[in-house]
Amino acid sequence: MTAPVIIRDWRQVPDALRGCTLALGNLDGVHLGHLAVLRAAHAARPELPLAALTFEPHPREYFRPDDPPFRLTPLPAKAAALGAAGASAVFALSFDAALANMPAEAFVEEILHQALGARHLACGADFAFGHRRGGDATVLGRLAEARGIGLSVVPQVTDAQGPISSTRIRRLLQDGYPERATEKLGRPWEIRGEVVHGDKLGRVLGWPTANIWLGGHLEPARGVYATTVMLADGRELKAVSNIGRRPTLGGDPQTRLETFIFDFSGDLYGQEIGVRLRHFLREDRTFEGLEPLKLAIAEDERQAREILASLDLGPAEPR
Repeated sequence: MTAPVIIRDWRQVPDALRGCTLALGNLDGVHLGHLAVLRAAHAARPELPLAALTFEPHPREYFRPDDPPFRLTPLPAKAAALGAAGASAVFALSFDAALANMPAEAFVEEILHQALGARHLACGADFAFGHRRGGDATVLGRLAEARGIGLSVVPQVTDAQGPISSTRIRRLLQDGYPERATEKLGRPWEIRGEVVHGDKLGRVLGWPTANIWLGGHLEPARGVYATTVMLADGRELKAVSNIGRRPTLGGDPQTRLETFIFDFSGDLYGQEIGVRLRHFLREDRTFEGLEPLKLAIAEDERQAREILASLDLGPAEPR
């Protein structure tokens, strides 16, 4: 599927992208609840282009810049997931002081109506917008109707534990339950980044790893995971990964993701890869030297291969 067009400035919307049916929200994670909003936008006006409107940075990052990273999907991953769900455009509005202070009515009139020419809107029942979150779904319906814009308000998608939300998914990942997060997302959660040089110790130990920094991603439970890796050429390969700060080796100031890709040889330095968490094997821990560490890594590999053996990755994804 073609990647969606990303528009950051609502004052410069090409004419070709105006007049869409539009899903609204922060959409972090693009989970099953968000996908329901996207489907509702399309179902209401299937003859119109489907787009999504979100905010970058996430408003929480703007108002609480000192919080630890919490994002499930940085903008490229969010746009890719929205594109895979059918959106042809993503309006990732720059969330700055002007937008934070814009009253709800001005948001609807100036952005949704005049700039985007939206014909139909869809949002979750808990959607809030405008200065100090002064607008909700009811206010949005009234303001949209006055401008001839339709609105679909989508009830929360729930499971046995309650509403599916980005907060719940973050907690599942931080507690070491990637399979449960996969159920709420509709796909495995992925950490994507550029492969960087390490100290080559993995190569010395017998398990050469592709290393990436977590960057702005949420930090999941530290430890060892059975994973799959999306390479730049579209192949998805099986692997075992460690997320941590390498306490046995003296500790790192930042959390890194180290991945040993099974039965693979090649140079990945400088390439972007995506590591998909499939199963949590064990927590991060300190070993009494390199020999116990090597034994533990060998057992991690064995368990990961066993767990991933039944996973049918299918043909390589087109890029």
